[in-house]
Amino acid sequence: MSDLAAPARRPYRVGYAPGAYDLFHIGHLNILRHARSQCDYLVAGVVSDEMAELAKGRRPMIPLVERLEIVRSVKYVDAAFVETVPDKVETWKQVRFDVIFKGDDWRGTPKGDRLEKDFAAHGVDVVYFPYTVHTSSTQLRRALDALAEPAQVPGQITGERR
Repeated sequence: MSDLAAPARRPYRVGYAPGAYDLFHIGHLNILRHARSQCDYLVAGVVSDEMAELAKGRRPMIPLVERLEIVRSVKYVDAAFVETVPDKVETWKQVRFDVIFKGDDWRGTPKGDRLEKDFAAHGVDVVYFPYTVHTSSTQLRRALDALAEPAQVPGQITGERR
């Protein structure tokens, strides 16, 4: 008999962590790290540009192929999947995960409640992780937009020359 004990089994076999993963930051890394600690195999769902625009009203700054490569390269991720439909149950039919991980900003919201109800019917748990409030892609996008705006000098008249 070997002296090496079998690795401890995690609570879930296959986990799914969907997101846009635009402007990848520490909040994204935290979700993936926490998710991987709860499952034997982690699939990161990277939403397509079209799905991100549908959900957030704007396209990601980083193209899908680059976001996919970044997420696929994170050591906590076993596989990356391009999410092309808004219905997470339809995604589940393709990926067959036991648990879906979301930020706790979804907890108690209509979309979170709907997610829980939809997945309860399929025996899939919804697990929430702390949302990283000090960093988000939206905040990073605002900062980049502010940097791109021309500086205004007090009293300066702006506009096109005629």
